[in-house]
Amino acid sequence: MTTLMWLTLPYIALTSFVVGHIWRYRKDQFGWTTRSSQMYESRLLRLGSPLFHFGILAVLAGHIGGVLIPASWTEALGISDHTYHLLAVGLGVPAGIATVVGLSILVYRRISVPAVRQSSSTSDKIMYVLFIAVIATGMYNTLGENLILGDYNYRSTVSPWFRSLFTLNPQPDLMVGVPLSFQLHGLTVLALLAIWPYTRLVHVFSAPIGYLGRPYIVYRSKDVKRPGGNRYDKAWETANQNRA
Repeated sequence: MTTLMWLTLPYIALTSFVVGHIWRYRKDQFGWTTRSSQMYESRLLRLGSPLFHFGILAVLAGHIGGVLIPASWTEALGISDHTYHLLAVGLGVPAGIATVVGLSILVYRRISVPAVRQSSSTSDKIMYVLFIAVIATGMYNTLGENLILGDYNYRSTVSPWFRSLFTLNPQPDLMVGVPLSFQLHGLTVLALLAIWPYTRLVHVFSAPIGYLGRPYIVYRSKDVKRPGGNRYDKAWETANQNRA
């Protein structure tokens, strides 16, 4: 069971993540989108989307520091375990709260707005369930295991196990005896990674960097209620006469 959960499943999830994105890009470029539902409802979206996105980016940054960076590196920089723990909790809790609030608003919006609910695919529903599970277990680990129940040193078990997967020297035995909440968090993250390429989450790899240098697009409305049609007609006629 240890080998299945912490060796076989992780490689299946990572393979699905990599191969799935290649397949999706080659076969479904037109579907490589967030399938925006802003036209159906924008008020809740304007509130929930920034909270969720900025919160989750901060959470990911914290995971990079805690999981991918070995404890020996931070110790070499003079950061003690106690200081690291205070930083992780002090920064992780606000980021987690922002993520939870943002996701709650987005889920409420998707359920309560009929048009948004009808536009939700099966993959959207599965994605939201997994996101809720990942964030719930992550918040419990931060607040429960680390802040209330004590200071569990996941950097000596979970972190080296995760890094060992990428060095092709897997150590599944490190996950034996890890608190159940951390194990559930790891399994839900693996499930989310496995379905990632087949959901709207692919838009993470399509950041619109080009928009930063793109020229402005000018929109002009047509006032059909006003006699004479377009309210800009007179201005355009004057400009055309001047050019003539």
